[in-house]
Order: sequence, then C-alpha cells, then structure tokens
Amino acid sequence: MTITITRRLEIDAGHRLMNHESKCRNAHGHRYVFEIEVTALSLDTIGRVIDFSVIKTELGGWLDRNWDHGFLYQKGDPIQTFLNEYAQKGYEMETTPTAENMALEFLGVARELMARHEIQVVSVKLWETPNCFAYVR
Repeated sequence: MTITITRRLEIDAGHRLMNHESKCRNAHGHRYVFEIEVTALSLDTIGRVIDFSVIKTELGGWLDRNWDHGFLYQKGDPIQTFLNEYAQKGYEMETTPTAENMALEFLGVARELMARHEIQVVSVKLWETPNCFAYVR
C-alpha cells in the first residue's frame, strides 16, 4: 500500500508564449495553483508522510523566490531586456513557459528539494486557470 499526501500552493506570475497563434503571445498573468503529491517509503514516528509545513517551506519558498510576482520567459525572448533594464523579476526557461513546461520544470525542482527529506514527489498538477491544468508525474 502507498500513502500519498498533497499540498496546494498558489502564486501570481506573468508569462507569454512567443509563438502562440492567438492572444497568449502577449504578456499576461495568471493565478497559478500547484498541487504537489508526495510519498515516502514509510510514515514518520507520528504517522505522517511529512509535515505539510515542510512542503510549504521548501517548495513554496522556491516558488516565492523564483516565480511568484515574476515573469517567466523562454530563453531568447527579447522581453528579457525590458525585465533587466527595469530591474524586474524574471525567470528564464529553456522551453516555452506553457503550463505543461512549467509543471515539468517544477517537478524536477520539487524532486531535488524533497529528496533531502527522503520524500519522493509523485506528481505536480498546475492549474493555469480555474478550468485548465497540466499534470505531470
């Protein structure tokens, strides 16, 4: 039997999809909601996978420092010049910052950070809008 827990984290961030065929090629923002599912080989001494606050501190802290109230952009996007010139928070991605690619990138970060606590990250669900999400595992 496997027991998992899920922590929800929320941020506000901007992005644009340079080659999008419609309005998403423009700079815009979202209220992103992350659902991070984790597990461990065994429960701790009081019966938990891990305290939810550790997930908030580790993963929420990373999101706050890197993505929250910032702008995600693809490497080579000329918007980087604007962000740098006006000392704006930016996060460069190798790929287009779609919900799918953001979820995948965050999954890698989350797995690395939680491994220090002997916790395995099973999946990340990233809600871009109340009606649309990307899910990676």
